[in-house]
Amino acid sequence: MLTPVALTIAGSDNSAGAGIQADLKTFTHFRVYGQTAVTCVVAEVPGNVSRIQPVDLEVIRDQLSLSLEYYPVRAIKTGMLFSAEIVDLVCDAIECLALRPALVVDPVMTAGSGEPLLQSGAIERYLNRLFPLASVVTPNLDEAGQLLGRRISAVEELPGATAELARRHGVPFLVKGGHLPGLSAIDWLVAGDRAIRISAPYHTKIATHGTGCTFSAALTANLALGKDLEEAAQAAKNYVNRAISASLRWTGSRGEVSALNPWVQ
Repeated sequence: MLTPVALTIAGSDNSAGAGIQADLKTFTHFRVYGQTAVTCVVAEVPGNVSRIQPVDLEVIRDQLSLSLEYYPVRAIKTGMLFSAEIVDLVCDAIECLALRPALVVDPVMTAGSGEPLLQSGAIERYLNRLFPLASVVTPNLDEAGQLLGRRISAVEELPGATAELARRHGVPFLVKGGHLPGLSAIDWLVAGDRAIRISAPYHTKIATHGTGCTFSAALTANLALGKDLEEAAQAAKNYVNRAISASLRWTGSRGEVSALNPWVQ
């Protein structure tokens, strides 16, 4: 059997906890060959985004065209796209494919520390161009709230909110609800007439960075492996749960810093 190929279209995170670095670690864990199209170079550490430098559009276009022409890409993940121009470029590249890979859209809008990661003009392109191409869209709570125009503040709101997003945009949605209070970290997937609760234990007192990127990358890898959406989502949830519980930790000059453990089994 040929090794599946997956492509992540996202920003570069120098701390390697999120972005393309986290995606490649996750693809490798699942024995999927990972490729990248870098959209932005981001200077960041957990809790602090210092600077964002978009990559030249022609460079992004060439990265995409070469990967998609030379390799049998079975699944694509989009992460940080930053601008309307980059979203349009990505949509152009996908729309011209005769056979379209599975597409996981992680609508990266804000960092966990609150910094904006998407220019306001790009949101309309997400809604009108990128979402219709998606196999599944995976917003976190803040992103889902932005898309809905209201906050999601309780686990009980997740089923209705996810169903509303899936109905509004006509594609499957998986809302990541792991930061809601409770004994379990619960996500909700709505695909067609199916609504699926995806749960794992909630880990307290563990600082995390890049869980959203890692989850969507794990979902992409499992779709590349041929799993259906529900099975891929559960495999991704299980992996992130194990990576959090076995988090790596260091103490530096600024205090304690941590990262998800990519080597968990």
